[in-house]
Amino acid sequence: MSKAKNKKQDIVEEQVDATQTETAEATETVGITAEEQLQQELAQEKDKFLRLFAEFENYKKRTSKERVELFQTASKDVMVSLLPILDDFDRAYSEISKTNEKDLLKGVELISQKLKTTLSQKGLSPMEVNQGDVFDADFHQAITQIPAPSEDLKGKIVDVIEKGYKLGETVIRFPKVVIGQ
Repeated sequence: MSKAKNKKQDIVEEQVDATQTETAEATETVGITAEEQLQQELAQEKDKFLRLFAEFENYKKRTSKERVELFQTASKDVMVSLLPILDDFDRAYSEISKTNEKDLLKGVELISQKLKTTLSQKGLSPMEVNQGDVFDADFHQAITQIPAPSEDLKGKIVDVIEKGYKLGETVIRFPKVVIGQ
């Protein structure tokens, strides 16, 4: 029996210790005044509000940026379909400039300039690529490689076959180039 009594006594002592610990913790929380507790809650709510506000501001910025990008690239399909016409105007201008018909040359030039001006107002811009520029696979499309006519053209652009264009900051057609080897 004494073993059973000792077990019961140990259990009672553990319960008393636990109760004393809970009482001490409760005394500590009671030590915080109601005003301090309200200030802590207010600080938590302010923090929650600031985080929510920052998240909403980020959402507004992101959606406005996406909207601007959508407007800039909404005409992408139309612009891409007009690029061959620009190429045809350039070819026509170079061929007509070989003849003596200056009036025809002026007419083609005026129409070409008007089309280019209108498209540039909508955000289309040609990419500047010249012979001798360093080839960059991120911005150029290599059609073929030929032996470099001179040593300084190795790994560089030898000829531009087709112009490249950007719509805003987005490349819609990469320039097609021939590079020296």
